[in-house]
Amino acid sequence: MDWKPIRQGHTPVYKQIAEWMEQRIASGEFPPGSRLPSERLLAKELQVNRSTVVTAYEELRAAGLVERRHGSGTIVSRDIWGLARNRTPDWKRMAEAGLFRPNLPLIRQIRRDTQDSDMLDLASGELSPELVPHEQFRRLLAAGDFPCHFGYEHPQGNPELRDTLVAHMKTWKGIDAAPSSILVTAGAQQALHLVVQCLLQPGDAVAIEDPSYCYSLPLFRSAGVRLFPLPVDSEGIDPDELLALHGKHRIKMVFLNPNFQNPTGTFLSLPRRKRLLEISAEHGIPIVEDDPYSLTAFSGEHVPTLKSLDRHGTVLYISSLTKIVASGLRIGWVVGPRTVIERLADAKQQIDFGHSIFPQWLANRFLSSEWFPAHLDMLRRELAGRSERLVCSLRESFGGSAEFVPPAGGIHLWCRLTGEWSENRMLAESVKRGVIFVPGMVFGSKKGFVRFTFGRPPKERIQDAISRLAEAYRSVCRQ
Repeated sequence: MDWKPIRQGHTPVYKQIAEWMEQRIASGEFPPGSRLPSERLLAKELQVNRSTVVTAYEELRAAGLVERRHGSGTIVSRDIWGLARNRTPDWKRMAEAGLFRPNLPLIRQIRRDTQDSDMLDLASGELSPELVPHEQFRRLLAAGDFPCHFGYEHPQGNPELRDTLVAHMKTWKGIDAAPSSILVTAGAQQALHLVVQCLLQPGDAVAIEDPSYCYSLPLFRSAGVRLFPLPVDSEGIDPDELLALHGKHRIKMVFLNPNFQNPTGTFLSLPRRKRLLEISAEHGIPIVEDDPYSLTAFSGEHVPTLKSLDRHGTVLYISSLTKIVASGLRIGWVVGPRTVIERLADAKQQIDFGHSIFPQWLANRFLSSEWFPAHLDMLRRELAGRSERLVCSLRESFGGSAEFVPPAGGIHLWCRLTGEWSENRMLAESVKRGVIFVPGMVFGSKKGFVRFTFGRPPKERIQDAISRLAEAYRSVCRQ
């Protein structure tokens, strides 16, 4: 087979394969009713991942060119020329034209690859199963004293959970809040969606960190807002750069992850926090503080959130239990002015009629129990150990080729790999070796970086994962 996809091209590899197969079908090489090569065989011939061929075949199926038959493989449609009387809607075109934008193809590819149970996962931003309090959950469930009804819950979330969140934020984060100023959401990401959809309009100027997890989210593109980057250095963003952006573009809102930031792991310094809040209050620029990691400081020291320093009500605060308890609970929350919370709650009710009572009950019982402090201590120790193992492994396997600052909390390490290398090619080579990570280009403008997440893989497998990554890196650098 002479044809091979161009890995450095602008068109995703799966689309190149789909277009190439479409040409072969149109030329009659694969006539109606014939069977296409198996996904595994074609992947081997083209030297790509099987999941890439699966996606390409799905493109052909969505276009009506092929059919997937259980036990028979992928068959060229007998009606590719439109001779039948019944017509299938152009689902592919409709899916691409929707207002809600899809994730980046690379993000979708990474998520498919992480479903492989044999893959060493340095990409997923969630905790490994051994860091989740399964035994405590089991005891709470076994107690059998679930007192709640199974009807629709309060639009802002279960009142008892919101009372508990008030105490939780006061004790652990120094934030004063009232139950009426809290909206419970399905994780922090739903909170971000609600804020963007309800408080911004198409064309509004929004500032985000660079690099930032926000770059990987399609919600800003879906809303039609304009994004302006704020470079992140060792102390976080420079507030005066926000001031300069505001003078040029009238920034409507700024989104920040100031505590062990995703992906860099940096911590916005206290002087910059104070200056940022001054600018926010002086110019009326709302700050959305996304804070999933402040309780993961390896030292156990209190981390001052922006919201705890806010004296003028300019900060909307978002947090969740995803990174400190369990992602599957889907418990997040927003703290803000009552008018904003009521607006967001109304939108959430239109979407799902309020959050499910069962995870709210479990979250409330766990947060208010004696188990939570002990769990948090365990989590910090374990994450610190995993971080140290990752740092040692990088130094051993990469030497001076890996440049990074060890994180003091969170679950991410931001690493620059020196030399000339391709992020796409290295990702492909690492997947071949059974390891997955997220290339830095997903998070913004910086090139030559990777994000390693150490919260997901087993501690004892981290060294093996980095050793395999080093092999992939040397292979790419030689090419």
